[in-house]
Amino acid sequence: MFLPNSHADHRTFLHASDADMLSVEAAREVERFLRRRDGHKETPLVSLAGLARDIGVGSIHLKDEGHRLGLGSFKALGGSYAVIRLVLEEAARQLGRNVEPSELHGPDVQAVARSMTVCCATDGNHGRSVAYGAQLVRAKCAIFVHSGVSNERVAAIARFGAQMIRVEGNYDDSVAEATRVAAENRWITVSDTSWPGYERIPGLVMQGYTALLSEALRQLREPPTHVFIQAGVGGLAGAIAGHFSVLFGDDRPFFTVVDPSPAACLLESARAGHPVKVDSGQSTVMAMLECYEPSLIAWRILSRTADAFMTVDDEDAISVMKRLANPNDGDPAVVAGESGGVGLAALLKAASNPILRAEIGLGSNARVFLINTEGATDPRLYEELVGTAPAQVTAKHDRADDNRSIDEARS
Repeated sequence: MFLPNSHADHRTFLHASDADMLSVEAAREVERFLRRRDGHKETPLVSLAGLARDIGVGSIHLKDEGHRLGLGSFKALGGSYAVIRLVLEEAARQLGRNVEPSELHGPDVQAVARSMTVCCATDGNHGRSVAYGAQLVRAKCAIFVHSGVSNERVAAIARFGAQMIRVEGNYDDSVAEATRVAAENRWITVSDTSWPGYERIPGLVMQGYTALLSEALRQLREPPTHVFIQAGVGGLAGAIAGHFSVLFGDDRPFFTVVDPSPAACLLESARAGHPVKVDSGQSTVMAMLECYEPSLIAWRILSRTADAFMTVDDEDAISVMKRLANPNDGDPAVVAGESGGVGLAALLKAASNPILRAEIGLGSNARVFLINTEGATDPRLYEELVGTAPAQVTAKHDRADDNRSIDEARS
């Protein structure tokens, strides 16, 4: 399904607080904080030149967040960044002075951090980031997971020392329970979705995501003309679309938000003209995107900056996982989890429809930007769906890199 954005706010200015949150200065500050983390480095930007030729566009570039800090997804940027910011702000309040990121492991800041407990609900990736951030600063952490989160994803979070709390129901039920327990215990909720009266911390999470776009724009020769970004509650899509809007204004790329068909909360919000909660029904393999109500901040931004909304089905997502693992025409192999390649799935659907191509201007000179939002965060499920272990796909990618290096040396 494809739906152009017909909201009255479309292409109007961002709300002042959102423009400030996603400003160039804020993005620079994010990178300053992230450089303090061990193992921090830019993730690769992969050129899918063969696929671009196949579908008749100028270029396709995929930012591969499966390599982010060993956590396997773009979420490593948001939750952990928010935790670091919150600890430093509380330390500044208690110490009565400005506290720099360089003091994060000093005794004064560590004493403050040990007195704090952060928590969140998660489908898997955001909770891993929050738990990682808590371990980094030595704060306590509790993570709420709903009944659909696999044991493998729970174990991946628990290894960072978080207390794991199972909740019956879906993601929205776990958000409600995390909020209730946090209020009772005076814990700090570090959510990647927002609701009335709770916006600043989800805003920090979204702010953290701007780092991947800052990197990508340094890595690209030219800015993209088209962007397809998958969405759950909309945090990543809102951060990327909003930052593009700040950077390029009316010259920003055509931006398409992509929902899973069984949980199309953003597309249905666009249809209604206001945020709506969709009914939870059939589950989706795109587990990291299975959200039934948009973040209020994300919707406020996307109602202005998204140009269109699309849905894809489970078979589309699985097909793209296989296509990225077994590429044609010399493209590198990429490990994309069940939700990771959803933006590419939408691009392929759009490219196969001549009417839709014309509507969005997806011509032979189009420069498309995508994000692989996760690697194989559940390796067992990845192998079941793709038919190949993620390590084998990575080895194929590494061999291709070695061959390219040899060819370049010979030339």
